[in-house]
Amino acid sequence: MNFLYRVDNILKDPWYNKCLEHNAAWERERRFCRHDLQHMLDVARITYMLMLEDGCLGKVAAIGASGKPLDGKEIIYAAGLLHDMGRWVQYKTGEDHAVAGARMAGPVLDRAGFDAAEKEIITTAIREHRTGGPAASPLGRYICRADDLARPCSRCAARADCYKIDRMETARLLLY
Repeated sequence: MNFLYRVDNILKDPWYNKCLEHNAAWERERRFCRHDLQHMLDVARITYMLMLEDGCLGKVAAIGASGKPLDGKEIIYAAGLLHDMGRWVQYKTGEDHAVAGARMAGPVLDRAGFDAAEKEIITTAIREHRTGGPAASPLGRYICRADDLARPCSRCAARADCYKIDRMETARLLLY
């Protein structure tokens, strides 16, 4: 059994939980997908599945600054859980939530016990999760795709008004 102790530290972090509360308050009347804990956990799990299926876990589980191997699963789950923590900032100020989230994730990762190398991989992926693309890190690309796959668009009541529906892989059926 691979317990995710540092990921559990994220889930218990007061600032992380305050961000989830802010997201919920800003999205109380939102018709479209919400950025809650369930979505973030879905993104973490789907990212892990995608990378496992593609044989890419080694791209995350590299050697860290301390010389020890990095725990790819914890890095993936941390990035997935933190990727939308700054969503409320975008609603409030207009700042890109990926940039705000990457900045806000740093102290959470420190308190959870992640080292500098792990923190850099995670915050980079958070910053890149909206666009992905070939210039993004492997984890950034996978988080981006999982973010879309985590949405059950084929069953969404607001799909006719969704600006993203044409690019969503889940527009016709559930994939993960």
